[in-house]
Amino acid sequence: MTRNQKIALGCGGAGCLGLIVVAIAGGLIYFFYQRSAPYREYNSNIYTRNTNTNSNSDTNTNDNSNSSNTSSSSSSSLSNDDQHKLYQAAAMTGDQELLRRVSVKLGLMDDNYQPGDKYSGFLTEHVGWVLRNGSFIQSINTAEKARAYVDQNFPE
Repeated sequence: MTRNQKIALGCGGAGCLGLIVVAIAGGLIYFFYQRSAPYREYNSNIYTRNTNTNSNSDTNTNDNSNSSNTSSSSSSSLSNDDQHKLYQAAAMTGDQELLRRVSVKLGLMDDNYQPGDKYSGFLTEHVGWVLRNGSFIQSINTAEKARAYVDQNFPE
């Protein structure tokens, strides 16, 4: 291998490493920019408003077909956004028993704490909700604040 080939190989390796660093930095900038963009909260409200309409109609159907299901009737009084807020706050308390009780009330788990039909769909939706609602999560960023939110908003 000649000296020029060694130099070219070294420069190519450094160039690839530099490109990787630039890509990671760009990804982080994009993530934090999207998280702090002021219009994101507005868009998330529109999204949850549409989801609420669908959620309420689905819940009403369930309530009519099975009036003894207490978790469906209690979760129908909360909007989809409020359900996600309550679930997130309960998770942030670190109290697993409280999280289970909230999950039962929201209809995500049955009374024996087994995941219900809506559990996986809700968690999938919750990941997107978390990304859009960083300001709410920051407002309950300690276990004490999260517990205070749950105590104030948990429909027992």
